Amino acid sequence: MAEPFNIVVVGAGPAGLAAAEAALSNGARVAWLDAQATAGGQMWRKDVAHGWPRDAQNVIERVTQHANATWMPQTQVISAESGQLLLQDPSRAWRITYDALILATGARELLLPFPGWTLPGVTGAGGLQALAKQGWPLAGRRVVIAGSGPLLLAAAATAKRHGARVLGIYEQANKATVQRFARKLWHWPGKALQAASLRAQLAGIPYRYGSIVARAIGDGALQSIEVDGPHGVERIACDQLAVGYGLVPNVELAHWLGCAMQNEGAHPYLTVDATQRTSVANVYAAGEVCGIGGRDCAWLEGRIAGLAATGASIDGSVLRKQRHARAFAAALREHFALDPYIYDLPDLDTLICRCEDVPLHALDHHDNARSAKLATRCGMGACQGRVCGTALAELGRFPRGGLRPPLFPARLATLGELDSPCSQGSFS
Repeated sequence: MAEPFNIVVVGAGPAGLAAAEAALSNGARVAWLDAQATAGGQMWRKDVAHGWPRDAQNVIERVTQHANATWMPQTQVISAESGQLLLQDPSRAWRITYDALILATGARELLLPFPGWTLPGVTGAGGLQALAKQGWPLAGRRVVIAGSGPLLLAAAATAKRHGARVLGIYEQANKATVQRFARKLWHWPGKALQAASLRAQLAGIPYRYGSIVARAIGDGALQSIEVDGPHGVERIACDQLAVGYGLVPNVELAHWLGCAMQNEGAHPYLTVDATQRTSVANVYAAGEVCGIGGRDCAWLEGRIAGLAATGASIDGSVLRKQRHARAFAAALREHFALDPYIYDLPDLDTLICRCEDVPLHALDHHDNARSAKLATRCGMGACQGRVCGTALAELGRFPRGGLRPPLFPARLATLGELDSPCSQGSFS
């Protein structure tokens, strides 16, 4: 018998936390789950040395300790049907049912290939943050941060806080474009204050515009990089390179449920109405899965979704704040659009699928993901195409292939549950 809940929230970042808190405030019995061991998502990931940010800790404690809340850490959705989910954690598989489902599945980093990107010591910008917060030793290491967008500042600040020697921040957008964006920040005073605080923390660290990491070099591990900038190619000796080109919504679960989507460049995101309702009955979505928008957007949309899913009224001021936050996200996309030169960086021998060691030249005669997968195993590794499939879509090779369960690698015992009957629950 599946365990019944009024509301199930998938994801425990800012959007999921706000959704759970709003639903609990209206008397719902709420289950909230996340693949990580602690709540907070990537934005509020718990730092082993410094804990959670204070605001995050307060809301996490309120939701976790609520009598009607069931917290399910290290839990993944393996399969989904109308009104029910098949879940897996490290020790078991089980089903739950729901009256309403809120998708707060967040986003993952957009990792784009270039020669040497698979060397040990090369990560995404967000990946470096996650490693540092989980205790990866950075003290004394020479770190370079590169890519595009405000995440670079946050990653550099995290690395510095953990003792790294940050050699420089290399932004691919040119100086004029970034300065135009900065002049618009008066529309969002909170964001301007946040940017000023980060720049103050990073005082003395070079910030270079129009600069792209073209190659990582090393014998068994990263030793140096080549940066192509306004004054030519510069070679920099370093121990760690973090390259982040933005984020991509995690829409796999939404896709399986049949939610309508639209595209943001090469990457789909969910279509929702003003109350965060998707095209599927009783399914809501909030945060990055609705298009990359940042923490403020995620928090507001999570609150809206939590209220709407429980039938509560939504204050007009919250809706206005959400639209204002989305306007900031649109400005980010406009000013930090990627330079096409980045797409030309991989050479024929550059690995595209890191899980299965598939180089770019092996994909030359394939025009769709299914054909490439059958012939080369591209996309058949542990990430199930989340990295290589997304990169190939961004590079314009072909869209990521169709998705089917299991949504994540699953144990055989869990797969045995796919055909098990699940009783539908009813709630008062």
